[in-house]
Amino acid sequence: MSCLGCELANKVLPIHTVYEDEWVQCFLDIDPFNEGHTLILPKRHVKELTELTKEETHAVMEAAKYISKKLESCFNPDGITINQNGGKFSDLTHFHMHVIPRYENDGFTWSESSIIDNAHERLAETAGRLLRV
Repeated sequence: MSCLGCELANKVLPIHTVYEDEWVQCFLDIDPFNEGHTLILPKRHVKELTELTKEETHAVMEAAKYISKKLESCFNPDGITINQNGGKFSDLTHFHMHVIPRYENDGFTWSESSIIDNAHERLAETAGRLLRV
C-alpha cells in the first residue's frame, strides 16, 4: 500500500523543504492557511502520535520550535498555531504536524465548548477517569 505521507517525507514527490534532519522532513503545505504554513512529517511511516519513538517525538518538537522561530523572523505573525489531527481527523495516513503563522482576523477558527454548567464537577470526574486508566 502506498502512503502519500511517506512519499512526501522521503521526497518521492516534489516538496518545498524548509528543514530536514535524519528523523523528520519539514516542508511548505501545498494548500496553506497562511503563507509559510509548514508540515512536519517523520520519515518513517507512523500513523499516530502515540507511535512515535522518543527520538522522533524530540525531532518533531525541535523542528516545531525551529520552524516557529523562522516564521516569526520571516513573516512577523501575530502568533503561531501548532496542531496535529489524529484518527479520522487526519487527512493523511501518516502522522503530521502543522505549524501555521497566524494573524488577527485571518479567519482561522476554533470552536469553544458551550458546556459550562458544573464545570468543576465535570473536570474532576474526567480527571479521575484519566488517572484510573
